[in-house]
Amino acid sequence: MAVITETTLRAMLRTGVPNPFVVHAEDRFTPAATDFLKGRGIRVEVLGSANAFSDGSEGALEQTIPVGVSNRHIHLATEDVERLFGAGYELTPLRPLSQPGQFAATETVTLLGPKGLMKDVRILSPARGVSQVEISRTDGFSLGIHPPVRMSGSLEATPGITLIGPAGCVVLESGVIVAKCHVHMSDLDARAFHVQDGDSLMLQMLGERTLIFPNVTVRVSPRYTLDFHIDLDEANAASLKTGDKVRLLGKNGKLFSSAGRC
Repeated sequence: MAVITETTLRAMLRTGVPNPFVVHAEDRFTPAATDFLKGRGIRVEVLGSANAFSDGSEGALEQTIPVGVSNRHIHLATEDVERLFGAGYELTPLRPLSQPGQFAATETVTLLGPKGLMKDVRILSPARGVSQVEISRTDGFSLGIHPPVRMSGSLEATPGITLIGPAGCVVLESGVIVAKCHVHMSDLDARAFHVQDGDSLMLQMLGERTLIFPNVTVRVSPRYTLDFHIDLDEANAASLKTGDKVRLLGKNGKLFSSAGRC
């Protein structure tokens, strides 16, 4: 058994600390070493278990994924930004999102549905080719629309809505969805978790409500950072908040065995 210390890890900085950091099942981390790895986003892979992948916690052997809770928001096409805010208008970054290169904008719009409206709905950037509105099921009841559960970009046969901005309005004929829960992974994450784009994961909540999400879609891209995206309704039902962790139980409808395989 090896005890991995912060001093050991810092000595590796000159040549680079591997990510994932591979250890044996009996190896242990000091608390300072754990913090060192977490602070740099370095994950730990345990030899001898095909899917034993941890977040760097001391002696951990289970696979965990961080949670990102997504409130109602809008992705706008460039032409719709100009219709709502004026010709040549560019969105102002407010804060970065979990995925590299994406940010929440300072600007917001109002959603107008058949039964009511919602003010101050945040715009996410960069702009897309087609405008898309993502709300929760509860939001749909308030607005008087009933969008389907879809992956982002799957907008066929979805309801529309009216967007109201300071310079004008945009009437969308379609484009409103309830986002299907999904996990973003980089290529490296996908290899470490032994999954590929389009796989379905079974995830269990950690904490007071040990709910299971049985059909979470994997999305893989070299641009992505590991993150489990759920909407506000799902987060409230499971008592989850951004930064919490969920445990991987299986994939494609099959539970992992004690050996870490389906």
